[in-house]
Amino acid sequence: MDVQENYSGHTDPGGAAIRRDLDALTITKVSVGEMDNNAYLLVCKASNEALLIDAAAEPERLTELVGTGDDRADLRHLVTTHRHADHWQALGAVAGMFEPRLIAHPVDAPELPIPMDEFVEHGGRIHFGQIELEVIHLRGHTPGSVALLYRGADRPHLFTGDSLFPGGPGRTTSPEDFSSLLSDLESRVFDQLGDDTWVYPGHGDDTTLAAERPSLPDWKARGW
Repeated sequence: MDVQENYSGHTDPGGAAIRRDLDALTITKVSVGEMDNNAYLLVCKASNEALLIDAAAEPERLTELVGTGDDRADLRHLVTTHRHADHWQALGAVAGMFEPRLIAHPVDAPELPIPMDEFVEHGGRIHFGQIELEVIHLRGHTPGSVALLYRGADRPHLFTGDSLFPGGPGRTTSPEDFSSLLSDLESRVFDQLGDDTWVYPGHGDDTTLAAERPSLPDWKARGW
């Protein structure tokens, strides 16, 4: 797989992956499947242990993302951000190939195609190598959607699944779900993290909290 080192936050379906090199961690993003799903491979530079966020589709491309031969990352964990099928089409295949520890929120886990090894709740932690990720439960897009936060860098790095995109919260199907998601985004994301926080969504381009924060009143007025 072609991997470009000039990380921009934009990937094309079927195109090259892009890699961000932090002090302790690399983040590689690739677009897979018909719905432009983002999969993210996080690799601890000290141990080569890795975590994959959303085995969404195209298991052969995700295998290339992990790597082959002696330089292959040691994929130890696989987090599914939520239960929607476009985020787990390759879950069974990737799990069979690498045997990572499978992780999801317990509310969404029963809807996934294979059993999980570990359940995570709001405020929980996931460790691989020397890397720690914080779990943020964002209720609304699905009842068990989670975001993952990495703080050990120049700025916070937040992987939001389908709960936050450039331009607003993810899709909800009722006013109640929209209110729940927006409330969680305000109290658990925007009130807790600075404007420099980089946001890695489940589809499409990246964004920052600085770019999205001014639109919070518009999102409230717009509703679901």
